[in-house]
Amino acid sequence: MFIFEQLAQHAKTQSNKVISSYNGRETTYSEFYQKAKNLAGYFQAKGYQKEDIIALYLKNSDDFLISYYACQLGGFAVLPINIKLARPEVEYIIEHSEAKAIIYDDSIYHLWDELENPMESFQDHLEVGGKATFEAVITDHSIPFAQPKIEKNDTAVIFYTSGTTGKPKGVMLSAENVRAISEIWADSLEMKADDRMHIVTPLFHCAASHCFSTPTILKGGTVVIEEAFSPEKTLATMEKEKVTIFFGVPAIYSILLNTQKLTEIDLSNLRLFTYGAAPMPYELVKKVKALFPKVKVQNLYGQTENSPGATTLKDDYALDKIGSVGEPLPYTQVRVVDDYGDDVSIGQVGEIVVKGPQVMKGYLKNDEATRNTLKDGWMYSGDLGRFDEDGLLYIVDRKKDMIIRGGENVYPVEVEEVLYQLDGILEAAVVGIPHEVYGEVLKAFIVLKEGQYLSTEEVIDYCKQKLAKYKIPAEIEFLDTLPRNASGKVLKHTLRKNKISVSENN
Repeated sequence: MFIFEQLAQHAKTQSNKVISSYNGRETTYSEFYQKAKNLAGYFQAKGYQKEDIIALYLKNSDDFLISYYACQLGGFAVLPINIKLARPEVEYIIEHSEAKAIIYDDSIYHLWDELENPMESFQDHLEVGGKATFEAVITDHSIPFAQPKIEKNDTAVIFYTSGTTGKPKGVMLSAENVRAISEIWADSLEMKADDRMHIVTPLFHCAASHCFSTPTILKGGTVVIEEAFSPEKTLATMEKEKVTIFFGVPAIYSILLNTQKLTEIDLSNLRLFTYGAAPMPYELVKKVKALFPKVKVQNLYGQTENSPGATTLKDDYALDKIGSVGEPLPYTQVRVVDDYGDDVSIGQVGEIVVKGPQVMKGYLKNDEATRNTLKDGWMYSGDLGRFDEDGLLYIVDRKKDMIIRGGENVYPVEVEEVLYQLDGILEAAVVGIPHEVYGEVLKAFIVLKEGQYLSTEEVIDYCKQKLAKYKIPAEIEFLDTLPRNASGKVLKHTLRKNKISVSENN
């Protein structure tokens, strides 16, 4: 069953059960399904066909999930846009994807203020809030809907992920990919119909959508949605909503463990803490286990290109295998290979490759990148790893120096390209440095052109105009030269160690 077919079945068999809870607003399965059908019918009446792209520019809400499932029902490709992105990044995604329609949130529309005629690119747009055009559509039961025949390979979702070339790449996931990843995580997390999944991370990311929301709904459970993480509010919601599963990046757990309220509330319904996006330090896992001895802890590893899902480290190994991302997920094969695609020995380092029904169709309008990533059915992750003697996987290094700041992926080249646009900069290199809350933050090393002067404040201010907040360097250091090897490649490992001579007067 595709996920929309399972939703339709739940709408019949448990019509009055709550599917979503958002800011005190509860929606039943039958209400949710009807709203999604109305929205899908609206786009059908507008003449939209299967695989036409509909963009979402929405904060976390039940409306996001309704829009997502409406696209699944209608066979449209849903394109969630990261609302944290800066203007040039949003403009590129809109132009490159050629999305025909957009559903946007009135309360965050001000983020589009700098866009030039932002709605002219779309044939149709629906506003959530404000004039309430979205609400009028989803509650209009007179809108007819005809369920199209969905094929396994039809493009169902497109997530744009940062690329090593500096331009985002549109990861195309099929209806079968979405079905598979929902079943895989529902199985791995042992989800049941009485689970109440707490979502505080962005639904425009594939993890919140495909590791937690769609698997929960697949099993007939309830998704508890918060607009964003806020320690006091999140804990209050966790208690009030009797949450059974919670997901956070390590930075979120670090903050929660330092919030007094955590020890004062009743979280007796919790059965599972999940985390991902970055390694969880041993001491942090130890504190979680000590404070909640009856709650299991599970690590998740994957990429947008595999929907996401590759391996998982279950509770049995939570403290014994710190640093491991676990064993392959159900229906998934994971190998570590050398440059020739041959398996390396246990303990040896190689590239992690993944095969399974959740591996993407390819990149939108980027055949070359698709060929470089998908080979003979295997997805080449670009991550370096090794297996231990127990068959558990460890990540040794991340893809192309990628930085993970508080769960957000940042490729240094994106930031470096912006820095190079600033007059006065001759060279720039960006690396990740440790941070006690975010795991990593960005540090930029800059070489100025002869006779030029720039202050740290000027560089930061320029980055604020061009980049999402989480991509802005936390530190700037000016150098006479960047360290390089004999072939001219910048030695970023040297920069991370900070073993360089710093010019005093720049």
